[in-house]
Amino acid sequence: MLPRFQHVLVPLDFTPKNQAALEVAFELAVHNHARITLLHVIEPIAGADGELQAFTDQLRKRAESELELRAQRFADAGQKVDWKAIEGHRLEEIVRAAVDRQADLIVMSSHPLDPTRLAQTWNTLSYQVSVLCSCPILLVK
Repeated sequence: MLPRFQHVLVPLDFTPKNQAALEVAFELAVHNHARITLLHVIEPIAGADGELQAFTDQLRKRAESELELRAQRFADAGQKVDWKAIEGHRLEEIVRAAVDRQADLIVMSSHPLDPTRLAQTWNTLSYQVSVLCSCPILLVK
């Protein structure tokens, strides 16, 4: 019988809250012998040219280095892992990556609901991804 999850997509923004999502993704990957894709999306800067484009290029290089560092744990455990830093709008690129890479689970960090600020809570990237993606989403709070 095949494991339930064969390919797990993990969008990262390199904030401390991502660590919990990485831990859960690691456990799932090892248990299911799943392939992992770590993804970081760099939001485009409108009208970026010259100096701004150089800044975006630096962000991409830093992100690739951070992704490679985080991917090493998966590789050391014998898991298939790849990583990608891309430029685009985060919501669109995460949804696109899930479809293009045929992810059957997305693990991403989220935040606890704030009942006094429901409008802001539902307007976050993690909740938007959970609504738009066709595969299961595990939000780690």
